[in-house]
Amino acid sequence: MLTFLAILALLAILMAFRVPIAFAMGIAGTLGLAAQLGPRPALAVLERTFFNTSASFILVAIPLFILMAELLTAGDVTRRAIIACQAWIGHVRGGLAMATVAASVILAALVGSSTASTAAMSASAYPEMRAHRYSDRLAAAVVSVGGTLAVVVPPSIVLVVYGVLTETSIGKLFIAGIIPGLLTAAGLAMVIKIIAHSTDQAPKGEPFVLKTAVKQSRHVIPMVLLMVAVIGAIYGGIASPSEAAALGVMGSLVIVLAQRTLSFVQLNKSISSAIRATVMIVAIVACSAIFSNYLAFTRITHAMLEFVATTEMRREVLMGIIILVLLVMGMFMDQLAILSLAMPLAFPTAMALDYDPVWFGIVVTKTVEIGLLTPPLGLNAYVAAAQTRVPLGTIFRGILPFLGMEIVVLILLLSFPEITLFLPDLMMSR
Repeated sequence: MLTFLAILALLAILMAFRVPIAFAMGIAGTLGLAAQLGPRPALAVLERTFFNTSASFILVAIPLFILMAELLTAGDVTRRAIIACQAWIGHVRGGLAMATVAASVILAALVGSSTASTAAMSASAYPEMRAHRYSDRLAAAVVSVGGTLAVVVPPSIVLVVYGVLTETSIGKLFIAGIIPGLLTAAGLAMVIKIIAHSTDQAPKGEPFVLKTAVKQSRHVIPMVLLMVAVIGAIYGGIASPSEAAALGVMGSLVIVLAQRTLSFVQLNKSISSAIRATVMIVAIVACSAIFSNYLAFTRITHAMLEFVATTEMRREVLMGIIILVLLVMGMFMDQLAILSLAMPLAFPTAMALDYDPVWFGIVVTKTVEIGLLTPPLGLNAYVAAAQTRVPLGTIFRGILPFLGMEIVVLILLLSFPEITLFLPDLMMSR
């Protein structure tokens, strides 16, 4: 037990000194294995674990989905999506903010990364809202919360990492994320509507012109059709997530080349960005597996399962404790760090409580999404503040009503698993 506590302390110290989470977990896990088994057996476990994890075929989906996102982002999709959504609903009070949420859904289905989505919306949607006399508080809050949709809306990188870490079907996770993602977007729009009608933070936009709306939509329709094809291929069982991701890369490349919005320099930059992001994620997954192996040898996971089997606490209470821990972790860490640290213990516990792994994955990602908005870290708020120059305090005050709505959606997902499992169940029954 003293050795285990010392390894946990080492992990905490490494993270406190801003060592990347992958290296922190890898170092702590390796030293823990060496202390538990001896140096030579530890190296053997390290070699096998790192190879087996990094050689997993499902990891192929990560660089492909990231590259698809990079290509479409470089192809000016973000600005065009905002303009198209604004043309359709920008005329109502608060309509431009709602259009930003709608564009965030499209961008979430293209980017798969919350911070990247927030950065893109801050650079494009925030200036547009300010130009239409929206308050700093509401405009910055909307781009912050809109970015979180990329955590749940497929093809979410967080869902891919969760699927790899827990050996859960990524295809089912993607399909399960559709309704919670749309439910969240509807909740955000509802909050904007209430704020717009009760305060002067969101003025009325320009009159609706059908011809303009149709014209502005023609560049976005191919991207929407591509995402329907990618998700539809997974839902229909036509393609695996990795094959669907390859389809998405090919489709996105055809679209940006046909629209002549991608230069050779941008193509090179997109590939480089995809490689960097992939290396980081694969390193996190592999080092998380090393730390998980250490936990297995210490029998901590076994002790947790025994506690769950023998405790008289209701499973809803235990799930509430898991959610609370994840929310607290979300105040200080990014989403991938939370998954890599928490899943080795939280996932076996949830399975011992007889919860569905797909449902648990969506609940976890929703909880992580909330963590991206909560102080003191609130990663999305920091990204928005850096891009928009709006003070953090102002952004966090603007986020508060949206945070309440996020909690309501989380409670709905916890109370009614059918919301999450409806589409995956249909997928299985076909």
